[in-house]
Amino acid sequence: MKEYLDVDGKRRRLTELQGEAGDPALWDDQARAQRVMTELRRLEDDLGRYDAFAQKLADLETLEQLAREENDEDAAVEVAQGVAALEREIAELELRVLLSGEYDHRDGVVTVHAGAGGTDSQDWAEMLQRMLLRWCEHRGFGVDVHDVQHGDEAGIRSATFTVHGDRAYGLLQAERGVHRLVRISPFDSQKRRHTAFASVDVIPVFEAVDDHVEVPEEELRIDTFRSSGPGGQSVNTTDSAVRINHLPTGIVVQCQDQKSQLQNKTVAMNLLKAKLAERARAERQAEIDAVRGEQADVAWGSQIRSYVLHPYQMVKDLRTGHETGNTDAVLDGDLDAFIEAFLQWKARGEQQERVGEGHV
Repeated sequence: MKEYLDVDGKRRRLTELQGEAGDPALWDDQARAQRVMTELRRLEDDLGRYDAFAQKLADLETLEQLAREENDEDAAVEVAQGVAALEREIAELELRVLLSGEYDHRDGVVTVHAGAGGTDSQDWAEMLQRMLLRWCEHRGFGVDVHDVQHGDEAGIRSATFTVHGDRAYGLLQAERGVHRLVRISPFDSQKRRHTAFASVDVIPVFEAVDDHVEVPEEELRIDTFRSSGPGGQSVNTTDSAVRINHLPTGIVVQCQDQKSQLQNKTVAMNLLKAKLAERARAERQAEIDAVRGEQADVAWGSQIRSYVLHPYQMVKDLRTGHETGNTDAVLDGDLDAFIEAFLQWKARGEQQERVGEGHV
């Protein structure tokens, strides 16, 4: 377990970071100082959890020995309960190992888009948004909803929100892709079965994003408009909402949840820069894959999961094979099993790739 979690390596890195944090000159560079302190807090949390686990394990081993020597049934029951609790903690520690990517620890920006299927897909997009927001609520994550484009009859055309929490991006990347719903349409008077599609996009939030991406003003078209909700009812009476179109790429972002136009513009610019940074990262990865001569997976727009509500009930992830018949729980945000299965599947794929390249 200690080697698997790279505890010694983390302790060495923690010592390095503590040295950097103690240097008064560190704060001359605010961006670097924030990165150091963020990594320092994360390592302290990881090692604190491991040390607490190791102490509980040692205490249980002592208690188990006493229970056997004295034939103490109450102590034996306590040991069994402690082992069950430790098994849950092991699962959490393993999840932290799986979430060790460069950006996995960061907050995530989530965008939900309705796809083919008309009103059914717009309704499905709203169901997906609710599912993800409920998952965030279950985990105690904070959420800032920046923009919701409501459908003409029901549902939403799109929604964008930022999720704040420990390893939010690393966890939510499991949801990136196209989600397919099969059900009896509530919008079909003949009660026929319909298939609807909606996509989920997830990108990491970059600290000091201005240091990563520069966007010339001439590449932007910035529009302001009044914030509105379902039915076109005004949320306020000023043009405080902001839409930014990045002309070279066609990326469009908007924000209408802040109180002032300036605040909305700042949030929208950060969203745009995060999307541009993620686009640049994806392009670099595509170049690397092209040099290798490999066929890269189509991560954007590929169907990842099916939700069947009729003629039977089943949610199945098409990447990992994980499935459940409890569709109500999944749509209410019970996604942890699917996310853990994805992370394990992803780790196996990365390990096989390293083996194929001769790195292991």
